[in-house]
Formats: sequence, structure tokens, C-alpha cells
Amino acid sequence: MNETFTRIDHSTGSVHAGYGDMHNHHYVYNSYTTSPFGQQTARRSPRRIADDQLRLLRQRFVDPEGMGEARRLLAERSTVILHGRPGSGRTTAARVLLYELHRNSGIFRELLPGDEGEATLTDPGLVGAGDRLLLDLAEADGAGWARNRRDLSALRKAVHEQHAHLVVVMPYDGTLESDLQFYRAEITHPPAQEVFRRHLRLHQIPHEEYLQSAPALADFLDEQPSIEEIADFADRVRRARTEHRTPDDFAGWCEQARDARKAWRQEVAGLVAEQPEASQRALLCTTAMLHGAHADVIHHATELLLRTLKTPRSTLSSIEGKDLAERLKEISASTGRDGHVRFDQLDFDAAVRAHFWDHLPDLRRPLSTWAARTAELVDPHVTSHLRGELVRRLADQYLRTGKWRELAHLAEEWAAADTTSRARPEAAVHALTCGLENKRYGGDFRQLIRTWCREKQLSGHLAHVLLRVCTDVIAPTHPDQAMVRLHHLARRERGGTPALDALSDLVTTSSRLRRRLLARLTRHSSVPAADARLFLRICDPVPLTDPGGAPRALADEDYIQGCVTFGWREVFAQLPQSYWQPYAQRWLHTASDTGDRHDLLLDLLVDAAAGDGKRLATLYAVARSAEPTASGGPARGVATTDRLLQKISVAQGLGPSAARSRPTPPRGTAP
Repeated sequence: MNETFTRIDHSTGSVHAGYGDMHNHHYVYNSYTTSPFGQQTARRSPRRIADDQLRLLRQRFVDPEGMGEARRLLAERSTVILHGRPGSGRTTAARVLLYELHRNSGIFRELLPGDEGEATLTDPGLVGAGDRLLLDLAEADGAGWARNRRDLSALRKAVHEQHAHLVVVMPYDGTLESDLQFYRAEITHPPAQEVFRRHLRLHQIPHEEYLQSAPALADFLDEQPSIEEIADFADRVRRARTEHRTPDDFAGWCEQARDARKAWRQEVAGLVAEQPEASQRALLCTTAMLHGAHADVIHHATELLLRTLKTPRSTLSSIEGKDLAERLKEISASTGRDGHVRFDQLDFDAAVRAHFWDHLPDLRRPLSTWAARTAELVDPHVTSHLRGELVRRLADQYLRTGKWRELAHLAEEWAAADTTSRARPEAAVHALTCGLENKRYGGDFRQLIRTWCREKQLSGHLAHVLLRVCTDVIAPTHPDQAMVRLHHLARRERGGTPALDALSDLVTTSSRLRRRLLARLTRHSSVPAADARLFLRICDPVPLTDPGGAPRALADEDYIQGCVTFGWREVFAQLPQSYWQPYAQRWLHTASDTGDRHDLLLDLLVDAAAGDGKRLATLYAVARSAEPTASGGPARGVATTDRLLQKISVAQGLGPSAARSRPTPPRGTAP
């Protein structure tokens, strides 16, 4: 099994570490990532992605009754336990509460007690300074709720100590002890009409349109739908309006949205039975999979599906056969004024996709092959959005029928393909994203991706695809799990360092994450040589000595000091001086600039040498070479070197008195 992967794109070039000689290492990644296709794109931080997602939720949110009390409890007691009926928007309310507490320190994340890579609720290291934590137990069974409820006391204590905030969503039929009743807030269903209109406003539908009378809407709201059902209904109204369907008024769009709630199963089955010809069934399937695409794309993709299925083409010439408009009419579809093809009935496409998937099982594998080939079509109308929609619609069928492993295998196949086209790796990212965001199978996909990052042969563009989903999909809500997966990827890198760059970026969002990663790299390392290389990037002295919003800096913790000492000791043992010297020089320069922790940083380096004369001598030589480039000038660099030598002398048993203005170098050092 291949234990490494090599980047196939061009390097972004060497970056000077800031001090000393030029080496092909760097400390701070420039927030850009190079794709396997040589393209540089800005990489958004997981924290920014999470905050953007929460902001979108807030824009759609309508305060339910009880929201004010929930805000008060969270502000005063740092913890609130939300209780409400299913469909009342409890989880959304929890996320909005945490978003409204946005601050510079800490991160938002969802706790998954008992899940892989997640600490238990009683783990004191679970909560970081200023963190915003969601514990969603709405679907927990009786045993699960009882188990987590017992641990809430320890979790609340950690939340209070770290100036963090916690929102718990409890099961509707769950019970609370008297001491937890003080944190409980009852959430009721917000006004359905206002929720519906809020969604329409976000869809940029003018209020003079949706304030019109609509009997179909009134009937729908009388059913007391859930928040999710209201959002779906509003989206159908938007699509009916956007697709210029008749009747072209608000009442008509609501009627179509109401009618689209039916399954259309019988109608689709009848339509398929009426179209026995392969060409027409291919057109029907293609229109469903690429619903809303330009007519040119529908035409070429239909031909591609027939070729994929190895179906003989008609002997009629293109001028003799039926034109596309007539053929579309036969399958209840048409081309709109914008040149794009849609079925005449709203959401009819979803029923067609389900029918072909369920009743023509031999079509599933060829359809997946066709989807990848269609994504590679060179056509101005084949946009990245259309490619993403195509993959999502295919993935929905896999997930709807419980075939999540088959979807994962397909994504792996696309990612591992040896191709210069970006279409298949992008399709793989979309497919894995669909799996990770699925409520039922998201945990299975995260576990599988962990296995792939740790031991899968990373051929083709698989490494890049895994990096993308770890940083863009897993990290925003499950940063601990993303950290574990990126760590495995970074261990296996040769050449470029995209995974290490992403890992370094991730831990900058949280001192708690940096603490956990330093422990993995030192105290719990199973691959010391590889982890020593990673340690140098993660153990940057600047964030270690900056407390940020925490009560104290990481470097002040005894546990972290032990990790740092052990980590540098492994660096000295595992790596050549040419590799670690720039990092040591940065460490020494930071010591020069950090008056209150000057001695601490020097002590950690000296302790890491463990009294070894050769290592101490090398460290002294490195300090001498770093003097001219000290940020405060050479004189400050000389002072740091002198102070380091005093500590080296003590470590060698020579005592503090052995140090002079320019002391004798340590034993074993050439003059």
C-alpha cells in the first residue's frame, strides 16, 4: 500500500522563513491553495465558512415564542436547554442563538459525544476559550439522553471556566432534573405566515406579489406544517415564478407548489410506458437529471447517454426525424423563453429520476458513468453550477435508497482518475459533500474519509479531494474530526504541503485545537519522524505565547511545556539541522521579542537537548547565526544568545558563573 502521495501540480515556490538561510519550508501559509490543475484559489477558513452558514440561517429565522427567554438564559448562565415540538425549529434556534454571540475568540462547533474523534462531555479539554457549542440531542433515545444528561454538570462547569456558551437541544419527550430546569427554555412554532414570507423575501420576491390572496397557500398553512416544510413550499413558489410558469401570478405559483407536493409516481410510470423507444427514454432521463439545462446540453447529453448504453442510433438522418421541440412535447417538457428545458409540471423531474433509479436498476451504473462524462462536456452552457446539480441529483438517488457505500466508491473512482480535467475531481468533491451533509449517513462518510486519509492509496487527485472536503465540509462544524484527518494526510505528504498548510490554518482558529494537535504530535505520536516535521509548523512560538481571548497563553501551561520539550527533542533526533534551523531561529527571535516569556522559550529549547553536548553546541551555533537578523537588531540577538548560553552552561553543570560577556562556547562546539 502506498503510504505517501506526491503533488502533481507546480509548487508555489520557496518562501523565506524570515531568518537565516533559504530553505524550502515556510511558517505561515498565504491562505491560497493550488488545485491539481495549477490554479490558485483563495481558501476560506473553516471558521469563516461556519459563520457564513450561521448568518444565512439567521437571515431566514423568525423568532419563536420563548426565544427572548432563551437569549436571557444563555447570556446570564452561559447555558440554555431548548425544549420544543419536532418541526418547531429547535435546532435552527440553537444555531441562531450561538451565532448571535459571535466573538473574536473561540469557534462554533457541534459536539458529538461518543463519536469517533470526539471527546466525552466530561473531558476537561473539550471546551476552548470562548467556544460556542451545540449539543443536539433532539433525536436521542431515552438511554442516550439519560447518559448525556448525567454529564451536563461537568460540561457546564468547563463552559463557565472557559467563558464559553452552550446550547443543548433536548428530546421532546425527555425529562430534566430540578437543577437543570433553571436552564430550560420552551420554544414554540413561530408564525407560519411570517416564516413563509421571510423565505420569499430572501428569494427576492417583491412584497406586492406575495401579499396577494392565494387559497392554495392558506390551505397549506392550515395543515400546520413544520419549518422545513414551509421552507420547501417557499422554494417551490420561487421556482414556479423563476421558470415563468402559467398562470403567471402568486396564486398560480402557490397552486403549482401545492400540486408539486404529490409524488407524480403514476403519471411518470404511464409516461415511461408510453415511450418504449430508447431515444425517448434517454431524453426523458436526461431531462430529469439535467433539469433546467440549456436545450443544447440536453441534446448532446442524450446522445451521450445512448452511446454510454451502447444503444443503436436511429437510421433516420437528423433532418428526417422529429425535432427536439416535438420530442420534448412527447415527454411533457418544453424549452422556455430562456432556451432551457423543463418539465411542464413542477418537481416532475424528481419523480422521473426516482422512477428510473427504482425500476431500471441495470441503468444505475451506466447512469453514473454518463454523469461523469456529461460533466466533462466542453460547452459554455455546462457550468460549474450545472455540474454540481447533476452530481447532487445522482447522489440523492444513492442516499435515498441507502447505497451510501456505492456513492463513496463512485466518488473515490472519480477522484483517483488520472485525468487533466477538473470535472471528475470536482464531481468527487460534490458527491462526498452530499454524503457528509446527509443526516443519516454523514457519520459513516466521516469515518470512511478518516480511513482513506490514514491508509488509502492516494492516487490521482484523491488527496486534493480529501483535503477539500476536510477543510470545507467537515471542519466548519466538526473541527476535531477534520484535524485528525488532515493530520493523517499531512503525515503522508511528499513535495508540497497543502494538507499541512490546511492543518496549520485550522489550529489558528482555536488554541484548544492546537493543544490537542500538539499532544497528538508528541505524547501520542505513532510516527515520530513524520510528526517531528509537522511539529515545527504547529509549534509556532507566536501563537503559543499569545493568549488571545484565553485567560493564559498555551506556553504557560505545564502540559504544553512538556509537549514542546518532547517535540523539540524528537526534532533534534529525527531531522537534519538544515531542516529545523530556520524554525529554531524563529523561536529565538520570538524569545528576543517576548520579554515576559523570554526565559521560558529558551528553557524549553535547552531542556529539549536533554544535556546532550552536541545538540547544545549546535543550538548555540544556530543562535549565533540568528543574531544579525533579530527584529530588534543584532544587539538584541547577541543578548538572547548570551542568555541561552547561560542556560546551556547550567544544563552542562558549569553553573551560572561560567557565562561571560562573550562566553566560551559549549563543549563540543568549534570556535
